[in-house]
Amino acid sequence: MKKTFSINWKASKQPRKQRKYQHNAPKHIKGSFLNVHLSKELAKKHGIKRIRVRVGDKVKIMRGSFRGKENKVENVNLKKSKVMISGIEISKKDGSKSRPLVHASNLIITELSTDDKERLKTREKTKSQ
Repeated sequence: MKKTFSINWKASKQPRKQRKYQHNAPKHIKGSFLNVHLSKELAKKHGIKRIRVRVGDKVKIMRGSFRGKENKVENVNLKKSKVMISGIEISKKDGSKSRPLVHASNLIITELSTDDKERLKTREKTKSQ
């Protein structure tokens, strides 16, 4: 695999090449790594399986030490493909609190943010074509 990003690259079994692909991807492709599955009710209602997570969406954590916790998205880190969720904290050895980042693949959206009305309209247009 070359040092520069290539859209023609298909896949590899080697984890180092998969990590390199994600690390070197441009922002418009890194956004697709933030796609999160919708809950069964939302998927049926909107007719789509997954959508990019945004600030204000209510998500449920499905994997990891915070499994089952449900709260709103506070911050989305595009560079790391991770999400900060409000109400989740880790206590460190020195007694201070830390806000962990959760990978987007470990989440399910249970409630969509209704701030942007165009968010689902664009998805419906591409779905119908």
